[in-house]
Amino acid sequence: MNNNEFLEFMDKVRVYDLTQRLSIHTPPWPSYMPLQIQYFKRLAGAHMGQGANGQIIKTSNHVGTHIDGQIHFFASGKTIGEVPIKDWIGQGVVVDISDEVEDYSLYSPEMLMKKAEIKNGDILIINTGYHKYSWDQPESDEVRYFVKHPGPDPEFHKWALEMKFKWIGVDCGSADHPMNTIIRDWHPKPFIEAEKKLKAKYHKTWDEMFPLEEYYQVMHLNLFPKGLLHAENLGGELNKVNNKRVWIGLFPLRGIELESSMCRIIALEPPE
Repeated sequence: MNNNEFLEFMDKVRVYDLTQRLSIHTPPWPSYMPLQIQYFKRLAGAHMGQGANGQIIKTSNHVGTHIDGQIHFFASGKTIGEVPIKDWIGQGVVVDISDEVEDYSLYSPEMLMKKAEIKNGDILIINTGYHKYSWDQPESDEVRYFVKHPGPDPEFHKWALEMKFKWIGVDCGSADHPMNTIIRDWHPKPFIEAEKKLKAKYHKTWDEMFPLEEYYQVMHLNLFPKGLLHAENLGGELNKVNNKRVWIGLFPLRGIELESSMCRIIALEPPE
């Protein structure tokens, strides 16, 4: 394929935006600072100057679609801006498990592998279906989105390392199960509900299945030091690429001090 053929081919490629809409109404991860936007000047001249609109933004990095950086949980790791752009893009797959999970569910490697072709070194995006509960959707439910979403089973983090994924993306509040985070303590009633469902299905208590010293934020604490990161709060046109192999790109700010970054994520699919 020569240069002109390549450019003509790329003109026909379908582009899907897998990014959640960002607004002052977008909830951050619980306890984090929300997005704040204010104008410091306006066209008509209010607030020091005229001729252009200008804004100031103040926010934490964990609002809307974002990538958790290595130093978010691993102080001697790389900042967002130190990661080469090629590490954020590449072949991958969007796996739709929305028909197999519900509140507090566990998903397994086997559940994902029966849905789509997953290769070593892929970018793996998991569609739990919970992006339908994000702030701007008809079924919006902030508590369900952050507190009750599905999460990985006890073996998932080991499998992810074996597969050497470039990075992982999820369409819910965290790549960890919420009951393996501080949310378990902040929301004791949902924890009782989650443990009741776990006992009914697996005949184990939560601490028997997920010993705290081993599984507390395991997707963060065990994977980040090894360079396996994840993006959270994906959404947008995710359902249009379910169970498809696509080219995926993630574009964070090139901030040399950033521990994490809000970002835009896209999927590219060849023309039909």
